[in-house]
Amino acid sequence: MMNKLEQWLTPMAEAIGRNKYLIAIRDGFLVSTPLLIVGSIFLLLANFPIPAWTNFIEGLQVGNTSFAALLGKQSDATFTIMAIFATMGIGYSFAKQLKTSGIFGAAVSLMSWFILMPYEVTGKIRGLFDASGAAVEVAEGLTGTVSGVSLGWLGAKGIFVGIICALVSVHIYAWVEKKGWVIKMPAGVPPTVVQSFAALIPAGVVMTIFFLVNTIFVACGTNAFEFIFTFLQTPLLGLGDTLGAMIIAYIFLHLFWFFGVNGGSVVGAVFNPILQTLALENLDLYREVGAAGYTVANGAHIISQQFQDLFATFGGCGSTLSLLIAMLLFCKSKRIKELGKLSLVPGIFGINEPIVFGLPIVLNPTILVPFILVPTINIILSYFAMKVGLFPPCNGINIPWTTPVIISGLLATNWVGALFQGLLLILGVFIYMPFIKIIDKQYLKDEEMAANAQDDEDDIDLDNLSFDDL
Repeated sequence: MMNKLEQWLTPMAEAIGRNKYLIAIRDGFLVSTPLLIVGSIFLLLANFPIPAWTNFIEGLQVGNTSFAALLGKQSDATFTIMAIFATMGIGYSFAKQLKTSGIFGAAVSLMSWFILMPYEVTGKIRGLFDASGAAVEVAEGLTGTVSGVSLGWLGAKGIFVGIICALVSVHIYAWVEKKGWVIKMPAGVPPTVVQSFAALIPAGVVMTIFFLVNTIFVACGTNAFEFIFTFLQTPLLGLGDTLGAMIIAYIFLHLFWFFGVNGGSVVGAVFNPILQTLALENLDLYREVGAAGYTVANGAHIISQQFQDLFATFGGCGSTLSLLIAMLLFCKSKRIKELGKLSLVPGIFGINEPIVFGLPIVLNPTILVPFILVPTINIILSYFAMKVGLFPPCNGINIPWTTPVIISGLLATNWVGALFQGLLLILGVFIYMPFIKIIDKQYLKDEEMAANAQDDEDDIDLDNLSFDDL
């Protein structure tokens, strides 16, 4: 069975790992990661779960603005416009995959994305004024349209269009460039000028094609953003926001790790864009309704990027922080004890490669069952705990995956979520315990045999000693 699984999973993992499109999407999202983490710190300060603190910063005025609003503006400069960073990053990464200019790949990606974007904002009219400045009564529910760009399209709702625009526009750009349809400058011209003129025709072709695409959408009475969001993004988010999808994705993720393939990179390339979009929608809702109104009933998603990082696999893939504790508490072999001591500090911060490759977990059938079972149980129990309202879903704030367990649960949910993380950690210890003791028993035998062999080598047998051999 193991051989058949390896024959089936290894080619699929290699194919996904070499796929230029998935690599570009994965690496493109990394552009925004440091910005989102820093923005998360400011957002956390603005919404720290202590009423006395939030009341203090809301009452503290800086000019005509509250200090809480000033803290929240950093999230507007990161989370609210995340789709811009994602589109730019994916375009840059994909251009590098296609061996063309990364900076122009990012530029044509943003250009094509903004060509398709509607420059109208529709919303409820709150007030009207006549020529003299007097207020005019407005009918309830009256809406109006003004020129502008909706922040919704710059954030979570625009990510899927950004991914499509980046991949298609860079593909067109690289194709035109490889056809040789470029303006060539004479020798001696500065390289930046040469690159600028060389990009003229490829960028013009991209702009023309997206102009035609946008014209078709407008002729049909819609726009690409509305179309994609309605017919592609919404169904995908609905599929990703299910317990079944999360469990299946994580079974595959850990099977890949078992065969020595980075399951996070393989499965994450497909699943993470959906999780990140769900997390951004959670963040938008959290900022809109506050901690008191942030519930599943009000539209908060249980499945999200933070749910994955903080409740499914704290301590790294397989939730191996529980395994580390079991190793230190219940094992006697020197090999496991020393490995546990060396791996404990990195494991607390979610870095578990020393365990994965040092125990090892890779190609070790004895540990495979708990390695898959523990995160699966974490997902199921956490999902239903949030579903019934025991504690709220993760608030979408981008808490670094290296944040230690319990602290991360407190920051992403509340003290009940932190306590629940602790209980999951303890449960994982007892699930791992019988399996790691089997490995420990084998290692003890190996160490005993090695010690006996060493003793035999050290013993001097006088009966076999002959001076004739000297």
